[in-house]
Amino acid sequence: MMLHIPGVLTADQVKSMRERLDATDWIDGRASVGSQGAQVKRNRQLAEGSPLALELGQIVSAALMANPLFFSSVLPLRILPPFFNSYAGGEHYGLHIDGAIRSQRGASPVRSDVSCTVFLSDPDDYDGGELTVVDTYGTHEVKLPAGDAIVYPSSSVHEVKPVTRGERVASFLWVQSMVRDDWKRAMLLELDTNIQALRAKHGDGAEMVALTGHYHNLLRMWAET
Repeated sequence: MMLHIPGVLTADQVKSMRERLDATDWIDGRASVGSQGAQVKRNRQLAEGSPLALELGQIVSAALMANPLFFSSVLPLRILPPFFNSYAGGEHYGLHIDGAIRSQRGASPVRSDVSCTVFLSDPDDYDGGELTVVDTYGTHEVKLPAGDAIVYPSSSVHEVKPVTRGERVASFLWVQSMVRDDWKRAMLLELDTNIQALRAKHGDGAEMVALTGHYHNLLRMWAET
């Protein structure tokens, strides 16, 4: 399931983050990948665990966790501290797949079920730089307004196309979901979305209580905590 989540960050939050990021020093993005990823990755990022990365990452994590669509679609159990990266001058990240287990300093490893990118540059600010995700249904290109997020299965092959003008700045992170299977998460989201729509139209009758119970019983059956 690939899902666009609008308005995760406010315009003021994006502006403040960009001011901080534009004044910082970036490192080689290959510092956070293995030997295979290093062959196709050409970008810059904030050093993992740096004070600025931790500070801004807490803002991104809090905004995502407060977003109802993010929560209902991802069903997060653990979120890795967000990273921040920048692409310019032809930088890119070729086709790759995210590692299944992500380590984090001072805490247990996290299984990467869902990948998330929060855009910090508007589409008009740069050319190229599309996030391209390949799945069973084809190839999908993503380029969203600043403050919006995209979530997709970490098992997907994906890339960031070369940025030929301007600068593409984003935050990216991985989530371990309470429900590891993507199709089960998609089913739960569809059920939850339709329950909410029916409640808005018809209120909470006996049938709605039964449907809500069905949702929670499926979640209870599939969730890992």
